[in-house]
Amino acid sequence: MAITYLPGKAPHPREHRMIFRNVDRADWDTSLARYEQEGGYSMLKKAVTMEPKAITEEVKKSGLRGRGGAGFPTGVKWTFIPPNNTKPVYLICNADESEPGTFKDRYIIHQDPHQLIEGMAISCYAVGAHLAYIYIREEFPEGALILEKAIAEARANWYLGNGICGSNYNLEIYVHRGAGAYICGEETGLIESLEGKRPYPRIKPPYFPAALGLYLCPTIVNNVESLCHVRHIMEMGGETYAKMGTPNNTGTRILCVSGDVVRPGYYEVQVGSLTMGELINDLCGGLKPGRTLKAIIPGGSSAKVLRADEVFKLKQPDGSTKELTVMDIPMDFDTIAKCGTMAGSGGVIIMDDTRDMAWVLNNLNQFYAHESCGQCTPCREGSLWMKKISDRIVSGDASPDDVSLLESVAYQIDGKTICAFGEASAWPTESFIAKFRDELTARTKSANKGKLVAEEAQLAAAGLD
Repeated sequence: MAITYLPGKAPHPREHRMIFRNVDRADWDTSLARYEQEGGYSMLKKAVTMEPKAITEEVKKSGLRGRGGAGFPTGVKWTFIPPNNTKPVYLICNADESEPGTFKDRYIIHQDPHQLIEGMAISCYAVGAHLAYIYIREEFPEGALILEKAIAEARANWYLGNGICGSNYNLEIYVHRGAGAYICGEETGLIESLEGKRPYPRIKPPYFPAALGLYLCPTIVNNVESLCHVRHIMEMGGETYAKMGTPNNTGTRILCVSGDVVRPGYYEVQVGSLTMGELINDLCGGLKPGRTLKAIIPGGSSAKVLRADEVFKLKQPDGSTKELTVMDIPMDFDTIAKCGTMAGSGGVIIMDDTRDMAWVLNNLNQFYAHESCGQCTPCREGSLWMKKISDRIVSGDASPDDVSLLESVAYQIDGKTICAFGEASAWPTESFIAKFRDELTARTKSANKGKLVAEEAQLAAAGLD
């Protein structure tokens, strides 16, 4: 079937649209009737005739890794529910999408909500959940209304509620709107918020959600994009799905590109099928005219920054060593991790030579200082200290020692907090100082004073003092 897209919205030839197949289509709307016309909910009908464990096995065979940031195998996560469990099981769709640089899930919600609902329903059946929640951030008000309407349509047509698709399986899905806190993207903080409490992340162990989650019952928390993949795994089978992408990096994923490129936007590609350079120069049309690449943040704002001129020596399976430049890095989970950063949520931020790294770091530090939940002292105090020190650097009021002090504060946060927010706030500072120390130091008071002395000497020599 030929698909027509809105003007200027057609996919790039190197894309492999699966989750985003219906995004920006000229002949598409979010109604249940339109979704059913192209096979919508047929996989849910198939799923409820199967053994739940068989669905989990297909997801495990697929090799699907979570698309929310951590990249943990989805099917394996489902098996962590205790086998002797007698409590209710819950499933939560994490639609908080609060990582700066990431904007994929909102397009799924806005333009293809039934795909998410079908993926959730299949996943709920697989893990034995009869109640599920979509936790959506407050900044997506229209998305919440679209989901409410889609859920009502699905319930009216027996895709939700009692006796789904004529089976004995019952399921309800509810939309819960958060208050826009970044910390609620962390699964245990999200659970606390859903319970009506302050979103303080829980200590793991013992509070692993699959064992002690919502209301201290087994709970599976998956990202929007991850849950949508389940519907397609059911359609093509786990083994066929695993043939897309590369080993241990299967399927497709949506990359959100922002910053200094000609065509920023979202691109769904097979995982590892293209390099960082191909993403920038081919899909995104290259850098803006007359500019050169300076740095890349490959996985959302919390991922460590990469310098454009870095070269990595990576050990290969056969024991040999391979050199990669930044532009040669395949866009998969494992290679990016070997290069000292992470694929994260797929938010790729491109910075050219016009970017002031002191300003960029200060911008990130302001965000993390504002979003710390305040539970852990190192993060509560340290994130604010990092913001204040980087404020001084940007204004030119810092001493050269402040750069080392800033680095010291970051390392005193890293690894010393209950949840990964500590690392998320510390990693940008650690990596920016490691990669751009000279540029940060050049913004300090002594460096500025030296520049003024040199300028005054030049003026005096020219008789212009």
